[in-house]
Amino acid sequence: MGRDPAGATALDVAVDPYLDHLASERGLARISIQAYARDLAVFVRALLAGGVCEPGAVDAPAVRAHLAALERQGLGPHSRARALAAIRGWLRFLVREGVLADDPSADVQVRRPPGRLPDALDTEGAERLVTAPVPNGRRPARDRALLELLYACGLRVSEAAGLRTSQIDLDAGVVLVLGKGGKERLVPVGHHARDALREYLDGERVHLCHGRPSPWVFVRAGGKRVSRQGLWKLVKRHAAAAAVEAGVSPHTLRHTFATHLLGGGADLRVVQALLGHASIATTQVYTHVAPARLRAVHRRHHPRG
Repeated sequence: MGRDPAGATALDVAVDPYLDHLASERGLARISIQAYARDLAVFVRALLAGGVCEPGAVDAPAVRAHLAALERQGLGPHSRARALAAIRGWLRFLVREGVLADDPSADVQVRRPPGRLPDALDTEGAERLVTAPVPNGRRPARDRALLELLYACGLRVSEAAGLRTSQIDLDAGVVLVLGKGGKERLVPVGHHARDALREYLDGERVHLCHGRPSPWVFVRAGGKRVSRQGLWKLVKRHAAAAAVEAGVSPHTLRHTFATHLLGGGADLRVVQALLGHASIATTQVYTHVAPARLRAVHRRHHPRG
């Protein structure tokens, strides 16, 4: 019972519309939908093993039992919280569709460990990272342009890897970033990044493309775009050459971008828009990495500061 002749269970059939909803109505990125699908597939298998065959029969004990099983398997709190988020989203969808009367996961929680603050370079370290050449570096202009742009605009590594020449307007000094879920945001580009991009686009990139058209900004030989893994390796090489702290990644430059903006007096809402965060709560972590600046602002503007 609960399984059709093609092998799909009623639970599987109930998951598919939710994944379609995430793509068509929520606009989530393909990689995010795939992660939801994996977590829900594991949950469905656990439900079936526990004798739950219909979506209307899912209850809170089944959700708690699944999370307890994940913990016994060695999954950490972050992974279990992600799994719960996928489950909760699906169950709330079933409530809206009238399949369930109430969300059985409403009172289920995963205790998270204290959040780790983002790593950020100081101003001197950031400048060394984006300017220090790599000994015998093969693509110095491209690498410099990429590093300058990551620091100037706070791009995610996927956003930089997928950046097209049509998204950059160097005369206006802006880049149109295509972020998570296909959402667009316009981010200013500082003059250092603009100069580095012009030098690269007019010189080294032309040679890398061998005279053939390519839509990508950051390319390797033949005009093929640099992969996300390639960008990670590039940043690691330059971090080693600049002798900055270990553990530097493209995301470090994104954290550094946000931290330096807030430390310089930028409004948190502005930083949220530039980073492309859907929620201000995600951006608020940076209030913990620039406490001196926040205290100074408080003293200057509060009547009893």
